[in-house]
Formats: sequence, C-alpha cells, structure tokens
Amino acid sequence: MRYKAVIFDLDGVVCYTDEYHYGAWKTLADKLGVPFDRSFNDRLRGVSRKESLRLILERYTGPALTDAEQDALAEEKNTLYRRFLHQMTPADLPPEVKRTLDALRQAGFKLAIGSSSKNTPLILARIGLTGFFDAVADGNCITRSKPDPEVFLTAAAMMGEEPQHCLVVEDAVSGAQAGHAGGFSVACVGAAARDGAGDYNILSIIDLVGILEQL
Repeated sequence: MRYKAVIFDLDGVVCYTDEYHYGAWKTLADKLGVPFDRSFNDRLRGVSRKESLRLILERYTGPALTDAEQDALAEEKNTLYRRFLHQMTPADLPPEVKRTLDALRQAGFKLAIGSSSKNTPLILARIGLTGFFDAVADGNCITRSKPDPEVFLTAAAMMGEEPQHCLVVEDAVSGAQAGHAGGFSVACVGAAARDGAGDYNILSIIDLVGILEQL
C-alpha cells in the first residue's frame, strides 16, 4: 500500500464554512472602507487569520493602525466567525464526506486533519466529528500557516507516519503548495483541482476511495 494515512484540510474539504469566513471578513472590510468581494476572498483560502488581515490591510487607506489595533481587528473577525460556526450541526457534514471517511477508515487508513484554523475543535464538535480522527493538527499547535508545510508535517508526526506515506487532501492552492513542500502527495478538490494543483485532481471527495483502492 503506497499510502497509509490521509490528511484532510478542514474548511472546503470536510465541511464548508467559506460563507461564514466571507461574511465575517466582508463585515470587517466594510468597516475599514476596504473593497472586498468573493474574488479577493479566494486569496484568503488556507491562509491564517493574521496573514488574511495583512492582505486586507494592503487595500486600507485610512490612518495607520498599531499592532494592538490590528490584533483587535483579527479578534473581531474571529468573534463574528465563531457566531456563525455555532449555527452548524451534524447536518453540515456532507453525506459524501461521511461516506468517504467511513470507507477509508474501514479500509484501514489512518485519518487526520491538517488545518490552519484555530477554530478546528469547535467545528469538529459542531459537525459531530470530535474524536473521530487519529490526529488533529491545527492553528493551535503550529506557528506557520500554509503554504508552509508545518501543519501537515505535524499531523504526519502525530500519526507516526512519514510524508511519503500520507496523502494530503486540499481545496486551496496554498494548501497544495504546503503539501508538496513537505514531501506529500496531494489530492485536490474545488478551486485547487480546477487549477490542476494536485497530483490527483478530483471532482468529488468520494473519488478518493477509488483512487486509493487502486494504489
């Protein structure tokens, strides 16, 4: 078996919180008088909160903001986002994701989350996946966000596996770059798949099952 483990990004792969991120960042950008649309929001996929704010502030033309003011803005965004997250339920776990996870678990693969989000524990709890994964590496245990490979290397180490034995699943180009930088093979869905960023570019996450069965 070429792969022993699969490491999933969270947002946009296991569940879909893009609208919540967009709504929170849009509210903050409007407050700052910064132009913000869905195209710009796509630049924030897989990027840490601090780096996302930095990108938004590149368009900011108001008075200079202190580090403390920037920290407060980042926390304000997170508060807005968490309010949205508390609306999530296990019904927000897509059926095809649940079938994929169950099939891979039954096939004997180790499963992990590799996400830059510090809200990963809350999201997993809301969608009913607390304790499901063999390892969870997230923004609470890393210092560098994607495209740095730290989060995936941390997840692999937690499982006791080498990168070459793990397949990363991502929807963001920055996440695919992080996987490749860490020596992982990468399967992409969504926007990253349309950009051809993965070693495997798939239409649906359920396609992973067939790919891994053939290897």
